Amino acid sequence: MKIGITAGLGARTETTIAGLAARAREIEAHGFAGMWMPTAFGFDGITALVAAGLGTPALELGTAVIPTFPRHPVALAQQALTAQAALGGRFTLGIGLSHKVMMEDALGLPYVHPAKHMREYLAVLAPLLRGDPASFHGELYNVEAAVTIAGTAPVPLIIAALGPAMLKLAGTHADGTITSWVGPRTLERQIVPGITRAADGASRPAPRIIAGLPIALLANPAEARERLAVQAGWYNTLPSYRAMFDAEGVAGPAELAILGDERALDAGLRRLEEAGATDFLAQLVLPDSAANARTLDYLAHRAR
Repeated sequence: MKIGITAGLGARTETTIAGLAARAREIEAHGFAGMWMPTAFGFDGITALVAAGLGTPALELGTAVIPTFPRHPVALAQQALTAQAALGGRFTLGIGLSHKVMMEDALGLPYVHPAKHMREYLAVLAPLLRGDPASFHGELYNVEAAVTIAGTAPVPLIIAALGPAMLKLAGTHADGTITSWVGPRTLERQIVPGITRAADGASRPAPRIIAGLPIALLANPAEARERLAVQAGWYNTLPSYRAMFDAEGVAGPAELAILGDERALDAGLRRLEEAGATDFLAQLVLPDSAANARTLDYLAHRAR
């Protein structure tokens, strides 16, 4: 199981491009497979990853994830292919629907028929990322377009997928899925089987399963979990995540975090791998710099 690190989650050192670039160099020096970055209301993930990643020769740089509603698929394909050209083939595009509260309530974009939106979006985006023209005429998008950036490798596409409809789309059209706040039981019973069936049906390779969760090496996991319950409690208000918590049988997101000593962390990572995760995406979100540094060293040892 590959191990990557999520950057840009609020750490003060990652609020500047220079800080992100230093973080990327540190992550690569520790031997991690990649650095991934969300896009919400801070840095644009693609632009920031290119700027930060130019100083690393081998690190995978990925978005976790870019919301699709605000960006036309042709414009996103242009940006992703440009990033791929700049990074010499090390860029991976992760996309997702986001949530009504972020798209409709905050941006005024109608958050309706999300599965239809993603289906039509992929009909345009996926061929462009492969270097092929897009020809699609649907209810939401009517596109006849090509994006030509000479000598650029295809961009791997990862979709944040939780429910059956999205998992089918991810398995059929993309290279895998990326999850956050999804536990091993739900991965094993719902996520991995759903996307794998779709990939098999489309004669695609086995999908990449990237599981993201908070993790911390510390002596007081109960106290840390209580703090995290307050910090991450708002995820309970998002219907898609609440469904995942119910499927896992937990009261809230903090119960899914991997916290404790090395034995506890070993067991948590092993359970994710047994559930079918091909990658673990570490989220170092606790406001404890010493614990985060210890965790990074622990994960680097695991990665090596």
